[in-house]
Amino acid sequence: MKISDIKAYPTWVGHRNQLIVKVETDEGIHGWGESGLSGRELAVVGAVRHYREFLLGRDPREIGRLWQEMYRGQYFEGGRVLTAAISAIDIALHDVVGKALGVPVYQLLGGKQREWVPCFATTGAPDLETLVKNCKLLLDKGWDVIRTGMAQRIRYDGKQYDEELLFEPRDSIGITAAWLTEVRREIGPDPVLGIDYHHRLTVAESASFCQKMPPGTLDFLEEPIRDECPEAYESLRTMTDVPFAIGEEFASKWQFLPYLERGITQFARIDVCNVGGLTESMKVASLAESHYIDLMPHNPLGPICTAATVHLAAAVPNFAWLEHRVTPTEAGKFMDEEFFPVQCELVGSMLKVPEGPGLGVEFNEELAKEQEFKFWEAPHLRRRDGSHTNW
Repeated sequence: MKISDIKAYPTWVGHRNQLIVKVETDEGIHGWGESGLSGRELAVVGAVRHYREFLLGRDPREIGRLWQEMYRGQYFEGGRVLTAAISAIDIALHDVVGKALGVPVYQLLGGKQREWVPCFATTGAPDLETLVKNCKLLLDKGWDVIRTGMAQRIRYDGKQYDEELLFEPRDSIGITAAWLTEVRREIGPDPVLGIDYHHRLTVAESASFCQKMPPGTLDFLEEPIRDECPEAYESLRTMTDVPFAIGEEFASKWQFLPYLERGITQFARIDVCNVGGLTESMKVASLAESHYIDLMPHNPLGPICTAATVHLAAAVPNFAWLEHRVTPTEAGKFMDEEFFPVQCELVGSMLKVPEGPGLGVEFNEELAKEQEFKFWEAPHLRRRDGSHTNW
């Protein structure tokens, strides 16, 4: 079997793009993969084109060998653009080999350790009353792990282009802490409650935020600050006992290493479509297992990312919950059935591990071909003084 073509489809699904990659073979078997570098799809398409040049004619069954060649085959190895491209190709290769052997992808990863993959729900609201209502709705529907967003107080001031918005971190932390304290009081001690601060805070702001809530309010705090400096997280670790969930921006096992070895994170927010695909994800999972840390994968993309992560979750022992964006409080536009006629089955708050060959997901390639590329840009947040801040 030989690779006969590699195609990239930056496709508008819902409210933004998904970058889908197809690996074709001379035996008529194809595989699907996905890149996770949202908003910079064309950069990843360029990297995929470079890899295609030397992957044509290669044996798709040599997944680990091809991974090493893609990673080591240039002087400037690594980085998020390259590993996002490697991720998509690696996932597609697993899909090809699973289909060729007639087995689900998890069998290629060591076999299934669980039948179901538990998920967590995400909810936000413009006011406290609605937030409490949404959390109770999720609990009533069987979702007992809930992640909220911050009380953003983001507004458009009309002076800049449409995607430039005003956000003051200090305006957010007090009201968010008050809301979460009330949510915990309303839902009781048993449900798992966390928040994603989307790396919008400093160390001092993060510490202040945690200190404004009673102990036991939060079960995890996700990405409060940026990830480039592990020492900053170590400093924050001394100021709060709230467990951290970190890693969705990491592009290799080496980026995860200090966070795992030095006890900086308590949940590994691995993104299979950014970190290097299933090949690299299994290595990160092993490192995390050796430090008694569970995976809590990042999954804001679409059904291909979901399927790949479900197979990863099935094959590892150290797993907590998977982010899933089809819940009673979210529209689930990431999972458009017109583009993805075959995808993982959600039952209650858990995803069933697929039993068919490959990933168990299909993509409407013909529909994607009809699209013209549309740019999507994440909001460019700025503060009152005019300076830019993180989205």
